[in-house]
Amino acid sequence: MKFYKKSFNTVLVAALIAVSVLSGCAKNNDSSEAVNTPGGEKSGEGKQESAGFVLGEQPLEFTFYGDYDWYTMPPWGDDLATKWIKENKKVNVIPISSGGNAKQKRNTMIVSNELPDVIWMERGAEVERLRSEGMLVPFDDYLDKYPNLKKWAGEKTLDMLRSPDGKLYQFPNWYTTQPNGNSGYLVNKKIYEKLGSPSLETTDDLYAYLQQVKAKYSDVVPLEVGQGAEGIQILTSAFAENRPYLYSSQNMMAIPSGNELTSVFVDPVYRETLQYANKLYRERLISQDAFTQKLEQVEQKIVTGKIAVYAASSPTEFGAKGNTALKAKDPTAGYIMVWPIHKPGLDKNKIFPGDYKQLGWNVSVITKSAKDPEAIFAFLDWFTGPEGQRTIMWGPEGLYWDGTDANEAPIFTDKFTSDQKGRDDLMNATVNFQWNGNTVYVDNSKSKFESTLPADKRSWETYWQSEITWKTQLNTTEFVNLAPARDSDEGIIAQAVSEIYEKANAKAVISAKSDAEVLAILDQAEKDAQKAGYEQLLKYNTERWQENLSKLK
Repeated sequence: MKFYKKSFNTVLVAALIAVSVLSGCAKNNDSSEAVNTPGGEKSGEGKQESAGFVLGEQPLEFTFYGDYDWYTMPPWGDDLATKWIKENKKVNVIPISSGGNAKQKRNTMIVSNELPDVIWMERGAEVERLRSEGMLVPFDDYLDKYPNLKKWAGEKTLDMLRSPDGKLYQFPNWYTTQPNGNSGYLVNKKIYEKLGSPSLETTDDLYAYLQQVKAKYSDVVPLEVGQGAEGIQILTSAFAENRPYLYSSQNMMAIPSGNELTSVFVDPVYRETLQYANKLYRERLISQDAFTQKLEQVEQKIVTGKIAVYAASSPTEFGAKGNTALKAKDPTAGYIMVWPIHKPGLDKNKIFPGDYKQLGWNVSVITKSAKDPEAIFAFLDWFTGPEGQRTIMWGPEGLYWDGTDANEAPIFTDKFTSDQKGRDDLMNATVNFQWNGNTVYVDNSKSKFESTLPADKRSWETYWQSEITWKTQLNTTEFVNLAPARDSDEGIIAQAVSEIYEKANAKAVISAKSDAEVLAILDQAEKDAQKAGYEQLLKYNTERWQENLSKLK
């Protein structure tokens, strides 16, 4: 499960690093060009409606815990952005590490009643556990005093985040009112052109192309499917319309059918996908170490051009790096993206390899250990607003951006173009501080400035996001918060089914000798899952799904 969480973080990192390049822009605070905001209003910090905590007037210090095995917060104040916040807004954030075992660390803090002031974590069951035990601070009294969250996320999103008691305890990260995401297919431009730029639209086209690659390039992986073979999950979208890989991923393992969620193991689309993937594996057309390789190995293959096609939830991150590296050696080389692959007979405009959710990725909660929870909320609200987002994304004003337009989108300086290494180093340094990202503000600011540039000056990543990936992600907000608490009956079942799924998925791809064997493996997985209580889990998830639909209506 944590792979998909980390994967989504990778998506966000990709979107943030690939920002527009602007040269020769003068400061223009009177620009009439608008960046769209929720409801079509002009963006802005918003005036506080009543007296409240004002950042910078007095010091604010709080502890922060990232509830992930992989997460380590960088030192606050060591980079240019957080140094400016520390000095000008008088905010200091003290990290608490998970030590590589987030579940154990969180439970220890709960039992000892020594919670941090802020916990950055997944939405859903674990938040509700803390809330039900009276450990969290509701935000309702702060929403009008500090209006950025309410303005940018919107009432519908906030209502989806409310707990059963009707109150809001969760501050969302990378919430959105418009499509975003990077799932799709990356193609090695040089190899593709040398093979005659054949049609690469259907699953039949893909199979034929991978055979060509194998015959011509013995040292190249025809289809790279990434760490954990997530590219195989991306392929499920090719075999049905309006079908993101989320449904059959380990993150959900449930297929919508009418008003119910049904078993992934008997799903015709999932079964056909694994038969297709098994065929590719047997013919050595996909990564032979896909289920064991590390992310660094995947990156190395892409940056050095040793793949022909790469299917992933965020191919743009490594694609951007690889495109730059390959072009440095050969201006005609690099990477392109193609419209999502589809099974012959399907409508290519109804193929969605990825998805997005209005609620975004994860959330921050403020615990009752905080001495001044309102002050912390005031900071988080500033952080998610235009000034906070500009600062944590692109550093303090005067270096890579100087001034804003009428909607507070940054105007980039010449240094943004001339000092690309310094700019990228700054952005890489602040990625793990982006706890409550504002997708609409960041993406629209980026796209707007990108559109002013000639084609040869535009960011590779932003170009493909606007041309393909943002157009091919499906809104799956209705499927948020389905997972049960880990220590509940359904949570224990979910863990058991997840392990069955993981083993069956790998076995069907790498061990089966025929289509029939693939189906036999999945049939056995279905039996094992039902013995583990899968039907009970699906019923629980269906109830949560129907609750979401009611909220959205």
